[in-house]
Order: sequence, then structure tokens, then C-alpha cells
Amino acid sequence: MKGIVIKSTGSNYLVENAVSGEIVDCKIRGKLRLEGIRTTNPVAVGDIVDFEIDEANDVAVIKSIEKRKNYIIRKSTNLSKESHIIASNLDQCMLVTTLIMPETSLEFVDRFLVTAEAYKVPAILVFNKSDIYTDGFEEVLKETMEIYQNIGYKCIAVSSVTKEGLEELKSLMKDKITLLSGNSGTEKSTLINTINPGLNLKTGEISSYSLAGKHTTTFAEMFKLDFGGRIIDTPGIRGFGMIGMTSEDVAHNFPEIFSRLSECKFYNCTHTHEPGCAVKQALDMGEISPSRYHSYLSIISDDESEKYRTKGRDK
Repeated sequence: MKGIVIKSTGSNYLVENAVSGEIVDCKIRGKLRLEGIRTTNPVAVGDIVDFEIDEANDVAVIKSIEKRKNYIIRKSTNLSKESHIIASNLDQCMLVTTLIMPETSLEFVDRFLVTAEAYKVPAILVFNKSDIYTDGFEEVLKETMEIYQNIGYKCIAVSSVTKEGLEELKSLMKDKITLLSGNSGTEKSTLINTINPGLNLKTGEISSYSLAGKHTTTFAEMFKLDFGGRIIDTPGIRGFGMIGMTSEDVAHNFPEIFSRLSECKFYNCTHTHEPGCAVKQALDMGEISPSRYHSYLSIISDDESEKYRTKGRDK
């Protein structure tokens, strides 16, 4: 039987039968864990799997995983493993950000976008809580959105309070499988509840001590939207470590850098110190955002200081 994984708890997986729509609680076959899969989760939400009912043991078992068309992956916080697949087989991903309460680091945004580019997942930036951007923050929001709009990313400002941008958000999600990701406290679940009240997802509050979000979503889970399509809600993440990218790979996944590679004097230019670097020239002319260039340098230097993380740790 074939189905799609709609929830992963790390040991059990809910699979929606592709024919009947029945939700089946599955485990994975032991050998599946041993086939060189260097991730904390050999099966991810969004995976298309083959499963069977083991009647002798009264359990459903995932036998195999179909080849993924794409996925979003990050460095695992579990030191015994290499990586963690957040979700797979996506039509698009939406990174929900907030400029204040809590602040989403632009380096976090850039690391997410580089990964989305690398694994061929179209990305949209959702700037949530637009109703709280007063006292000059409206201009900060505008300038931040322009950074990403100028390099081709769709950006949308939304608010669950004023309902700004929600109809556009729904139209972008309609009939697509969308991953929603972001730091804790960006109110992803509240946003989902506002555009699709019937889901009634659990929500939390911001910690007054750290101004960081409290985790409310425990496991990645896929939900059907009343207006068509599916969303994957994920636990809030505080850091986004990169996986398996060379400096050249990183440059190729910054669109504004990639478009200038052929103009550099040296074919192996690292865009850090070489003469005749078109990227550095564009930076000096204001054609490349300093924050984006800083993110590029941090990623290629494999900066382990993790200054792009918010306070606290993933749970």
C-alpha cells in the first residue's frame, strides 16, 4: 500500500493511505534504519512510502520510501547524527519571521533561503505581526522586505490581528503543499488558526524573560486546508546549521552572487579578498545588501559561534 507521511514523532509515523484516505499508525522496518541514512529522522513528513499491515504482530510497517523530489534539511542538534530533514516533497516553503518580539536574525533567514535554493524548494518570506511595527519599525519592515524582493523572493506582511495579507497568504497556499517554518514565537500556529480556524492548533506566548518563543508544536505534522492544499506545521527552530555545502555551492545559492560569478576576474574567486571581484564591486556600489554579504561570509567560514541563533536551545 502507498501513502503520505503526515506526522512524525521519531518512532511512530502517521500515514494517510493514498487510496482510502485512512490514517494508519506505522513503525519503520528495522533494516530501513541501517541503510546509510545519516539523519535523525529516516522518514520525514511529506515522504511517499510503501507500507504493509503485519497481521501477525498487529502493526503497520513502512517498507520503503520513494525518492524525494526535494526537501528542507538542516544540521541536527543531535551530535550523533548528521542532519535533520524538516519536511519533503514540497511545492513551496514559507519562512515566518518577526522583526521584533522576538527578532528573527537575518542570517537565520539567509541560511534557510540558501538551503531552500540548494534543494529546489521555492521560498516565500512571511513577515508576521505587522500590526506591532510602530515607532519607526514600519520603515525597517519596508527596507527588510526590499532586500529580499530585490533578489526575487516573494515577501508578504501579515497580521492575525488586523488580518492584513491573509487573503493573499491563502491564495498562495491554495492547492499546494506548503512547509511553514520559523523561530519559536513567530506565531506560526496562530497564523494557521486564523486562516483555517477549524484546525485549532495549540498556541503559546512569548517568554517575558528572553523575548523568545515557547515551543507549542512538538512534532512536524501535515494538515489539510479547508480552502484546498496542505500545510506542514513544524516545531519552532532557533538555529539553522548548513549541511554539506562547499563555498562554491553557497555562492551558487545566493542569487545576487550567482548572477555575477562570470564577471569576476578569477574563475575560483571566493568573493572575499581577490582583485577584480564583481561581487565585492556590487557590494561597494550598494547593489548587494551588506547583511546578505555578511551571511555569505559566515556560512563559507562555517562560523560555529552561531550568532544567527536566537536565545535558548531547540527542544
